[in-house]
Amino acid sequence: MAQKGHPQGLYTLFFSEMWERFCYYGMRALLTLYLIKSLAMGDMEAFGIYGAYTALVYAAPVLGGRIADQILGYKNAVILGGILMTLGEFLILGGTEQWLYIGMGAIIVGNGYFKANISTIVGKLYEDGDPRRDSGFTIFYIGINIGALLATTVCAEVGNIYGAQYGFALAGLGMIIGTLTFYLGRAKFERVAEAPDPEKLHSAWIGPLSRFHVILLGSLAAIPLLYFLMSNSEVVGYLLAVTAVFVIYNLLSEAWKEGAIARDRMIMMIILFLFNIVFWACFEQAGTSLTLFADRNVDRVIFGWEMGAATTQFFNPAFILIFGSIFSVMWIKLSNIGKNPSIPMKFGLGIIQLGLGYLVVQAMHSLGWINESSQLPIITLVLLYMLHTTGELFLSPIGLSMVTKLAPKRMTGTAMGGWFLSFAGANYVAGILAKATGTEEHGADGAAEGTASAAATLATYVDVYTQMGLITVGIGVLLVLLSKPLNKLTHGIG
Repeated sequence: MAQKGHPQGLYTLFFSEMWERFCYYGMRALLTLYLIKSLAMGDMEAFGIYGAYTALVYAAPVLGGRIADQILGYKNAVILGGILMTLGEFLILGGTEQWLYIGMGAIIVGNGYFKANISTIVGKLYEDGDPRRDSGFTIFYIGINIGALLATTVCAEVGNIYGAQYGFALAGLGMIIGTLTFYLGRAKFERVAEAPDPEKLHSAWIGPLSRFHVILLGSLAAIPLLYFLMSNSEVVGYLLAVTAVFVIYNLLSEAWKEGAIARDRMIMMIILFLFNIVFWACFEQAGTSLTLFADRNVDRVIFGWEMGAATTQFFNPAFILIFGSIFSVMWIKLSNIGKNPSIPMKFGLGIIQLGLGYLVVQAMHSLGWINESSQLPIITLVLLYMLHTTGELFLSPIGLSMVTKLAPKRMTGTAMGGWFLSFAGANYVAGILAKATGTEEHGADGAAEGTASAAATLATYVDVYTQMGLITVGIGVLLVLLSKPLNKLTHGIG
């Protein structure tokens, strides 16, 4: 492959991840409204379950990445993950709280194998120092967001019109397509995705059972444990804290053995993991408080058609597709002229833009753009999600690339698991933050009924989002100021 192009395997991985994200975001778009309107939960309970679920979805790659690194191999892990996620989506169709928890458990385990390891394969397609790597990850990230766009339009609207169960079924079909795409195109990346020792993986280990059999049985056995965690969401916070301590200790101790440069790079990476939590805890209001804000206090009528509340989540992936290619080219051009911002600088600028997005709500409210039903215009969410998206492009694809560049090669999957653990912590915190906007009322007839209560919920959203915006802008400015000393820890990798 010519140096100016990208490895062919990138495009197979692009479409595989696109359909996996169609599955995940289709489920996520509908989940909060399904919990509140179909299962008659109050905001607080729904936010707790949502936060626990999304946290565990992102925590699972910590173990999934490690298993793939040491035993299973990246190819086998992604295929197993795709099958489990498909199974999970169809189990949810049972239509009860119990079937929902079982299905979410299968999706969590499947995502643990799929998500970290497909990103790791992308990184392994490029040699060290290859300038195409950041661009390749941004292209890959566009695939993620095509899937998210399809999910938040097709799945969300199907769920809005016909019922959430139909949206969940559609998400499951998407996962089948994604898994088949990966399997059929595996020859293009197989050389970097095989198990460390295929013979050892499939030979007898415990009686007649091979290591592969044990991993498969253990994965299925994890589903009842996850059922317990779904129904006791407060336990997830303690579990994440213990896992974080273990992962940080493991990453630092392994990096220490590699020498001073590896140690410094790992320290910098862990510091940015913490800032990543700040960004995503606020960003991930999209599936909870921002969806309910859209449902209760945003005028969603466009030329006589009322957009579903869950469908408003589509603005984010739509803006990714608009700006993604521009950013992909921009990073290469800036690098060619020596003006590419450092990784910590990009993170800081991304967090600032996120905060400015939330301040749009305050600006619209201050301008008096409120109708008689205490609703702000749809342009509020358009501008909010636009700023969140440009912030995301400064941070998320760059973070994926950062892990593959800074982590020691023998522990790339484990480090990628640590990156996704920061998302897990962020999603759990996001559930807690969302509760600041919530009501204890249950079901579809919650606190947004009537002009008086709509005015009250609007006042709450404006207050909470203003505080969130001011604090995150401040944190982003702090990181910008710290970017130079932090960048020294990379020892020349930018």
